[in-house]
Amino acid sequence: MPSETLLRSIGRPKMISGYLHSASSATSEPNPSAALTDFRSFIELLRHDDDLVEINREVDPHLEVAAIVRRVSELNGKAPLFNKVKGAKNGLWRMFGNAASLRKSEKERYGRLARTLGLPTDASWKDIGEKTQAAKASKLLKPNILPCGPCKKNKMFGHEIDLHQLPAPYLHLGDGGKYLQTYGVHILQTPDASWTNWSIFRGMIHDSKHLVCLVGKGQHNQIIREKWRAEGKTEIPWALAFGVPPALNFVAALPIPENVSEAEYVGALTGKPLDLVKCELSDLLVPAHSEIVFEGVTYLDEDKKGVEGPFGDYLGLIFDDDKHPMPLFRVDAITYRDDAIMPISVPGRITDESHTTGALAAAELLQFCKERGLPVLDANAPLETHGTWCALTIDTEKLRSLKTNSKDFCSMLGNVLFNQKSSMLINRIILVGEDVNIYDLKDIIWALATRCRPGVDEYVFEDVPGFPLTPYLCYGRGKDSKRGGKAIQDCVMKVEYETGRRFRTVDFETSYPESVKDKVKSTWREMGFDEA
Repeated sequence: MPSETLLRSIGRPKMISGYLHSASSATSEPNPSAALTDFRSFIELLRHDDDLVEINREVDPHLEVAAIVRRVSELNGKAPLFNKVKGAKNGLWRMFGNAASLRKSEKERYGRLARTLGLPTDASWKDIGEKTQAAKASKLLKPNILPCGPCKKNKMFGHEIDLHQLPAPYLHLGDGGKYLQTYGVHILQTPDASWTNWSIFRGMIHDSKHLVCLVGKGQHNQIIREKWRAEGKTEIPWALAFGVPPALNFVAALPIPENVSEAEYVGALTGKPLDLVKCELSDLLVPAHSEIVFEGVTYLDEDKKGVEGPFGDYLGLIFDDDKHPMPLFRVDAITYRDDAIMPISVPGRITDESHTTGALAAAELLQFCKERGLPVLDANAPLETHGTWCALTIDTEKLRSLKTNSKDFCSMLGNVLFNQKSSMLINRIILVGEDVNIYDLKDIIWALATRCRPGVDEYVFEDVPGFPLTPYLCYGRGKDSKRGGKAIQDCVMKVEYETGRRFRTVDFETSYPESVKDKVKSTWREMGFDEA
């Protein structure tokens, strides 16, 4: 379906929450070379790429939809669009899955993510990481504030809303409830409106009017909650937008700096301002082309909490007793597009949106290292490790100039990096020299197997913030589920610290002269081998 044309504003612009109120140009057919700022244009582009499966038979939101999405994740299949969901009525809603999963083609493995950012479909993982960081060197673009937008086409308020009557998905056996929020973006703003945070955190239906959501300490949304609490407030305005511009889902999952509003960062990333509209019940702004928007409040009182969990999350394990009191979010209004689409994520074992967006924290970590002059050339969090490992390519020439050793260098690096927000999801950092390709997991495993002596080249960090969703942290043998569980494994050889590399890789590419390699490759099929 082509994107709907936005209404154009008439009259003088005005200011809302510090942003200029102006008109936006009408949307057009998706441009493959542009970072997409409209969810439906993204779906159209997937259809153009033959990377979309439209399912027109009725599917049940109780496990069936999720089972299809999960299998797509594990097989790297085409993205599914469910046009007939059991229980849907009055335009609420169709469903869509696997927005940031992988493609089966090795050449276009990251094509779906590349499309999101306006990159070629054969872009590498390194290309994608660099693109997400490019916004830091670009001018932050304030969004356009429109008088209306497609997300305002249909509206429900107060007594009309019953979350139990919506086709909310039940995603895994053992989940504590129906997780309506897995890929929407929460919107909260500081009391002085100077900072608006957009972030993704899961939420399940608590009762007919409330979601209960997992809110972690130290996260930006929690920081904003504390600012309101300090002013004596007991509830604050909140919005939750589903089917937002695809690049926004990336940015909402990235550890961008505190006090930087994601709306402006997305503008810098995509090269064009986002179109936003004001909420019905508050001054919060939401993407004008959102598929669905929930509006309401979230409570700050400790006695207004609900039980959240268990949930089968992205590390691939679920524990029966993983239940915690978490804040409630009251839904007072729902606005939505015609034939609205609810995007969902069904986390589990690799590879789904949780892994791809989470693993991009490595690019943020690399930027942090470069800004502080650390001898780090590159960083990658392999998807196969659920994004919990991060391999760092060390500039060994610069390392030698520091006249340090493995123990002192790793102790310094761990205390700096593991106390930094960009490494929140990362539990293991692996240091390698320049001869190891950190974008090839086989190379990383090879380095671990040959260069890291167990118990000698391994450094454990327990007095740093932990990542509580890690199963071994909450259900393992440690004493503290909120601290530690981090390590550095040093695969930089002793000689690389001291005099320089005096060893070589043994393989086809490095053990033979170009003339021999060219002859072998040019006569490969002639000799009877399959084409490589």
